[in-house]
Amino acid sequence: MKDAGLSRERPVTVAGRFAAALRFLTVIPLPTRLGTSEEELTGATLFFPLVGLLIGGLTLVIVWGLGLLLPPMVTAVLAVGVLLSFSGGLHLDGLADSADGFFSSRPREQILEIMRDSATGVMGATAIFLLLLLKFSCLISLDDNLLPVILLMPIGGRTALLLMMAMLPYARCGGGLATLFYTSRSRLTAFWGLLFFVVAAWFFGGGRGVAAVVAVILVALLFSWFCRVKIGGATGDTLGATCELAETVVALVFVVGIEITP
Repeated sequence: MKDAGLSRERPVTVAGRFAAALRFLTVIPLPTRLGTSEEELTGATLFFPLVGLLIGGLTLVIVWGLGLLLPPMVTAVLAVGVLLSFSGGLHLDGLADSADGFFSSRPREQILEIMRDSATGVMGATAIFLLLLLKFSCLISLDDNLLPVILLMPIGGRTALLLMMAMLPYARCGGGLATLFYTSRSRLTAFWGLLFFVVAAWFFGGGRGVAAVVAVILVALLFSWFCRVKIGGATGDTLGATCELAETVVALVFVVGIEITP
């Protein structure tokens, strides 16, 4: 996960924490140094779902405009690209590193070293290819539900980040930037994120949106269990991977047509 150029000088504000979340999760440029302190980054997790909503909203507007000019297949490809571009490929890189490490058939310490390596191996490249292909296949299969799905995918992904942080300790002994997110409020923040996702999913997706929430929870639980077995916790890479997996499962639920009506 990327470094935000941390400083320690300004008082912490709500705007600063939101800016820190925006800087960490996206490549959207901000004109000031707001959101660059460790204290602001520590409190940024509360705004992860809101940043997801912002990414989804911006992507929705762009894809809607593209859909007026381009055929559905081209629009679906560009929709995947736009979603990817907002994060600068940050989470996709985490997925690739996680795949390289987890499927290397190595012990824990070697897995962590492989995940730290910036080079992408065969399993990482395969994971990227399959996930992007699955996202594209899901989006091209949708019609009226395309725009709601694009809105909900980033929210689901950022909520899954919070769920993993609430369930797993940080796996690396030396620490890392992601350790700033681990606080005594991690579980409360995850509950808030889940509540935000439930409300957004029901409002924009109805019964299928609620089913997508359940699917994201299951993916976060299963992948967290897998991470605990393999490396004993989470890293920045596994957080990125769970974000990508959650985004994909949101689209998959809408394609399958599963609905849960409260």
